[in-house]
Amino acid sequence: MLDVAAVAERLLAFERFTSPVRDALALLVALHDLGKIGEPFRAMLLHGAPQQHGRHWEATERLLQHHDALLQHLGGTWSTRWSLYTAVAGHHGRPPSREGRQYDMLMHACGAQALDDGKALIQAFAALWPNASLADLDKHQFLALSWWLPGLTAAADWVGSNPEWFIPQLPDLPLPEYFERARGLAYEAVQRAGLDASKASSARLFEFSPRPMQAACAEIDLPDGPMLAFIEDETGAGKTEAALLLAQRMMLAGKGRGIFFALPTMATANAMFCRARDVVARMFQSPPNLTLAHGRAPLSPDWRELREHRATQEDTPGCTDWLADNRRRALLAQVGVGTIDQALLSVLPTRYATLRHYGLSSKILIVDEVHEMGEAYMAEELKALLAAHRAAGGSAILLTATLPLGLRAALAQAYGAAAPTEPAYPALSIAGGSVRHDFPPPQGGRGPVAVQRLPDADAAIALLIEKAAQGAACVWVRNAVDDAIAAVQALRAQGVEADLLHARFALCDRLRQESAALGHFGKEGKERTGRVLVGTQVLESSLDLDFDVMVSDLAPMAALVQRAGRLWRHMALRPAAGRPVPAPVLHVVSPDLDAVNDPRWLHQVLEKGAYVYPLDVQWRTARVLFDVGQIDAPAGLRALIEAVHGTGELVTVPEPIQKAELQRIGSELANANQALNNVVDWQAGYRKSQGLNDIDYPTRLGPEQRTLMLARWQDGALLPWASGDAATLADATRAELEALSEVRASDARLKGVQLPVQDTPAIQALTQDWPDWKRNSVTICPVGEHGAICAGLRYDAETGLLFEATT
Repeated sequence: MLDVAAVAERLLAFERFTSPVRDALALLVALHDLGKIGEPFRAMLLHGAPQQHGRHWEATERLLQHHDALLQHLGGTWSTRWSLYTAVAGHHGRPPSREGRQYDMLMHACGAQALDDGKALIQAFAALWPNASLADLDKHQFLALSWWLPGLTAAADWVGSNPEWFIPQLPDLPLPEYFERARGLAYEAVQRAGLDASKASSARLFEFSPRPMQAACAEIDLPDGPMLAFIEDETGAGKTEAALLLAQRMMLAGKGRGIFFALPTMATANAMFCRARDVVARMFQSPPNLTLAHGRAPLSPDWRELREHRATQEDTPGCTDWLADNRRRALLAQVGVGTIDQALLSVLPTRYATLRHYGLSSKILIVDEVHEMGEAYMAEELKALLAAHRAAGGSAILLTATLPLGLRAALAQAYGAAAPTEPAYPALSIAGGSVRHDFPPPQGGRGPVAVQRLPDADAAIALLIEKAAQGAACVWVRNAVDDAIAAVQALRAQGVEADLLHARFALCDRLRQESAALGHFGKEGKERTGRVLVGTQVLESSLDLDFDVMVSDLAPMAALVQRAGRLWRHMALRPAAGRPVPAPVLHVVSPDLDAVNDPRWLHQVLEKGAYVYPLDVQWRTARVLFDVGQIDAPAGLRALIEAVHGTGELVTVPEPIQKAELQRIGSELANANQALNNVVDWQAGYRKSQGLNDIDYPTRLGPEQRTLMLARWQDGALLPWASGDAATLADATRAELEALSEVRASDARLKGVQLPVQDTPAIQALTQDWPDWKRNSVTICPVGEHGAICAGLRYDAETGLLFEATT
């Protein structure tokens, strides 16, 4: 217990508490395992008997409540002190939940000797921190601590319980002497774990001349205390670099000790990790620990390279084995990059949510592509996240190209700050503080993007064939995977060099396709002339691509603006004079706006893609965009977004699709209500949260997906599909090869085919070492001759997972 307290002391040294408060919290953490003094826990150790009537950590809460008189000197009321007893007791990822007679039975099981020994132990520990006091804290600070302290206790417990760093000792030292020894060990253990904090540096981050938004972030006045900033600018304007400049200043001003980048997808997180890893080293006086936080982080080549690189070069960011060993620890690193889901889990009643909350509390939270989180369910989660982050003293920066004003105001309000009122765009706004919108018009850019309607897919194919023949690098962004596959097959049949990228590839093949897309259409792309890329929404934000000609299926305004950001993107490298077409044009595949005769108006042109987005939003986007006739970024973006996604008066949709509009509004209200029911009740305190599995409280809603693991036959046995890519995956572990062989597809569509039975000898041999949860959630799909999996389902490495009609 004192080993853990020594670690907590070291971690508390980085916090901005007064000395008496730090001592009080260290004392409470020291008492986190008081319940082990009870008879049930000792019987378990000595005889293997199950603990009766409750676990030891639940006994900790009750014993501390029973001996509350011994801790009254800490200050506060009995209820506020009890909330902190619950906090340190609930360090195994969830709070104690026993009540009334259940606790009476637990106390009886602990035995009278435990009560006496517990009293002596509390008195002995209290003597180690004679100046401990919480008397200066108000009820709001106690409430915030009740959510923050479980995470600190869990982190300290994991480090302090490591027998390599704290070798078990005979009890031959008095407690004060033992504790002094533990303090010395804790200093080194925190370093080895990667939880030490490097100080922020004022070093120059970038060698290039700053763009206007970046210069504004380097100059704007910072308020005292925690702050929320909005960086609103067009795609490709350098918002990431602007946020890093602002975050550096915020850290130097004491608003955080680290950074967590939260992004909408794993692909965008991987891309940000690659961009940020070199810059963050200059933001600190010594290289920080850097983690990639999402479910498939171990499969990222950049992440693997960073971990190996740190072993040979200590002047670059790295990651300790301790941090990398457990995905829940990722948010404890001084700098993290991950999906927004990792942060949202801190405000859902899931196991170790408080550990995530503690890890985020010391960081500048940078949420990129925040407009991607505007769906009603995620928006409510994001509001809860900002409120919790503010309560812990955290600051945040939100980056967006297409955030509606109403959502901007709601997020500022959730953070507890006055919403910016200025509608100007681009804008740098500090909620309740300074605003900058005095930006000069961009020079040397692409200019306005004209918008033209294409009546159907055949017209789109004809256009792409024509422009590819002229040498243009082309893209068609489709709303649905099946439609993308049909388009690429039609183009290839006409002799066009066409590539395909969507989310229904096995991960190993998707990574290969992404690499190929960057190789052709990226910043340094080669052999792009006359080539076409057909893809889905993965092209909107995850990859830094540049095209001469763009076709897009009709999509919501915000999505079309994002897609258009990949059109004539790198003007410094590819100026207008060198492009094979005279001007940037966004060609939108859409039916006639004035021929809405029934609710299936959009299905006339977009097949599967007509089901992806709300019908009324689609029509309103087309009406506004075709009437305006262009996307003028950045000056005209605000008006386009507000005309479709805003809260003001909107264009009335035709009568045949008004029912769809009502259904969309109802669905959004239901989703928002579900989120409000799911997020933790902050005011109720930690004890009312549940600590359930992550899967019980999703971070986002949507059609249910099913995970398939593709397998190939070799010498009569099944191997993971990715095993065939030996040249590039030679160092991958078996678990990594299995993950790289996974592909996800709609559960509803998969119910229409008869997937392979899972009890064959070959499949059982492949999964014999799997835990039960994995067998229950992943379906093995052997890929046979010509890619056949089963009737109606086939896989092709160049096309992806194919649903086919059966006779």
